[in-house]
Amino acid sequence: MNVYKQARDLTNKIYDITRQGSFSKDYGLVDQIRRASVSIMSNIAEGFERETNAEFIQFLYIAKGSCGEVRAQLTIAFDQKYIDENSHKSLIDRCRRISGMLGNLITYLKSSRFKGSKFKRPPTKSMAEELNEILQQIKHEKENK
Repeated sequence: MNVYKQARDLTNKIYDITRQGSFSKDYGLVDQIRRASVSIMSNIAEGFERETNAEFIQFLYIAKGSCGEVRAQLTIAFDQKYIDENSHKSLIDRCRRISGMLGNLITYLKSSRFKGSKFKRPPTKSMAEELNEILQQIKHEKENK
């Protein structure tokens, strides 16, 4: 799974849990956690479309920050007893995994000689395919260290 798909899955899970029980009545927290989860996915997409690594990296950092925001809001939801301990742990772990993937992608892009699609022929692959290839390269590089 790539980081974009993971972010999408997290967003869908956040929407699911915020529709349930007393959580659904806390309109402020529901709005905030939904916006933060959507921000992760949106910033990956927006950064990718900017066509330079420098801009992509900037948006990945914003997405990474949104992961931290979602984790904080999940802890608030847990403290308010809107979600149980297992859900809290599972969702926090998902956020950490996504944050780690974003960090790895940022590290890779910073060291890459390729500076973005702005400097070459327009890509013919989908964003998900491009991101998946980048993540596979990162995984391959880690295995060969």
